[in-house]
Amino acid sequence: MSLVIGEALIDIVTASDGTTTEYVGGSPLNVAVGLGRLGRPVEFVTRIGDDTRGGAIVRHLEQSGVSLAPGSVTAQRTATAHATLDSAGSATYEFDIEWDLPSPSGSSTPSLVHTGSIAAVMEPGCDVVADMLHRRRSSATISYDPNVRPVLITDKARARQRIEHLVSISDIVKVSDEDLRWYDPDRNPVDIAREWLSRGPAMVAVTKGAEGAFAVCAAGLVEVAARNVEVVDTVGAGDAFMAGLLDGFWSHGFLGAESRNALHAIAPEEVRNVLDNAVLMSGLTVARAGADLPTRETLDRAAGVRQ
Repeated sequence: MSLVIGEALIDIVTASDGTTTEYVGGSPLNVAVGLGRLGRPVEFVTRIGDDTRGGAIVRHLEQSGVSLAPGSVTAQRTATAHATLDSAGSATYEFDIEWDLPSPSGSSTPSLVHTGSIAAVMEPGCDVVADMLHRRRSSATISYDPNVRPVLITDKARARQRIEHLVSISDIVKVSDEDLRWYDPDRNPVDIAREWLSRGPAMVAVTKGAEGAFAVCAAGLVEVAARNVEVVDTVGAGDAFMAGLLDGFWSHGFLGAESRNALHAIAPEEVRNVLDNAVLMSGLTVARAGADLPTRETLDRAAGVRQ
């Protein structure tokens, strides 16, 4: 079982031609949905409202095979993110969200716990999230994606401290080069990734959009190219990469605290395999509108074509 903790919201997407469409979204939710569609058992801890948009989120999770943790429907209203797309499909966001987790903790005993984005830095809920990770680290692999939303961050120094703390207690960290430029615009992403690796994770993977991705681990630096696809939009691209990354580690048997030493000793070829799985997941997602992550059947079929 895997446990994903974080925000769920409705993406209100305005295309470059002015048309507007609503999609279920939220970075941690997308990761949970990605794992669920790949057939991985997953429970999702969040906070949504008992309203029309909250109902859409519940149905979306159910259809993707994701179990919603008890106590997750407690907000006064469901959060939204207004994404405006440019002519290349890249999105900028405006948010309407309050993040708190007064009670949900998950009912499962997971071998994997994932969090990231708004849930990991926005008060007061971020403190509850950090506590949940600490309590489950003795039995579970911890994964983390900062997925920084600068428009919601009022104290950059405090946000950096929170990110650094979660990096230090995580086993698997995924981050975009854009996030790293926000974190430290004066340093090379590879250097920052290596510095983060020294804080404790077994691997730090960095996405670079159309330029692919790389990962640093004890065995060194591994790079992979992006999939060659026609991009519809980039909504959910990083979340799809994260889900594909975790799915790859799952397939290799690296999840659970008992596998922590093996994960730290991962071989370069195994890293390449999980990165290939991740970029394929991301490529399939950006080729479709919204954060529409692929199913196991779609992923396996695309992997077969690739091979």
